[in-house]
Amino acid sequence: MAAVTMRLPAARGPLGSSAPRGAEKHLVAPGDTITTDTGYMRGHGTYVEDDKLIASVAGVVERVNKLVCVRALKARYNGEVGDIVVGRITEVQQKRWKVETNSRLDSVLLLSSINLPGGELRRRSAEDELAMRDYLQEGDLISAEVQSIFSDGAVSLHTRSLKYGKLAQGVLVQVSPSLVKRQKTHFHDLPCGASVILGNNGFIWIYPTPEQKEEEAGGFTTNLEPVPLSDREVISRLRNCIVALVTHKMMLFDTSILYCYEASLPHQIKDILKPEVMEEIILEARQRLLDLQG
Repeated sequence: MAAVTMRLPAARGPLGSSAPRGAEKHLVAPGDTITTDTGYMRGHGTYVEDDKLIASVAGVVERVNKLVCVRALKARYNGEVGDIVVGRITEVQQKRWKVETNSRLDSVLLLSSINLPGGELRRRSAEDELAMRDYLQEGDLISAEVQSIFSDGAVSLHTRSLKYGKLAQGVLVQVSPSLVKRQKTHFHDLPCGASVILGNNGFIWIYPTPEQKEEEAGGFTTNLEPVPLSDREVISRLRNCIVALVTHKMMLFDTSILYCYEASLPHQIKDILKPEVMEEIILEARQRLLDLQG
């Protein structure tokens, strides 16, 4: 009979802030007065009452010249052109797919915004429209780039680069979009033998690093070969490390994930989620990040 670990609830002290000295954030709650200076412009997450600029959401105050806005700590994904996202196909419609991307409205992937299998460049025909479900069907996971934003806030996607397309075997982790750090690239091949796609929408895809890049497939071939146990263990460890970082509200980017992974190596994969082990790993990773900054 398998052993069962039972734990009693225990109060734990908060970890120290990960922000370097002098870089503390100005946090506000709904109803807090941000400023009484009338020279500021009102941005998202604020409103004016009695010549005071007041926060309408809980979050971090951001100032750009005279514009003041509040970035919510926890919110649905608001798309920006150029963002890298991971999404799930929810519906096949006429000449388009609906995609769940953790935003208020389903995103749209047009048939004209994908690479055809084989990388053909031509106008989409009626035959292509009939074969849409052969390319992508309900439940498929894809990586894509935000092409434009509709007037109602819905996001239009495209997969016209060969690095985007249908995702094969791996693990999906859903986190708050505010914890994913914006970088030049969100595709990372980590030295531990696995790769991650850090979607700006809070969907993170962890998968085995491919031995060779499939450049002639157009993003629709999926490798369904069995994944070796060693690769599955690396992916599971990375997944638990990301959960640990999210639990302690640390930003997710390639360096923080790698430091957390290296700090977790002395422990078994399942033990990473134990509060005392998680705290030890996060403290070590956080200290390495602070040493890197300082």
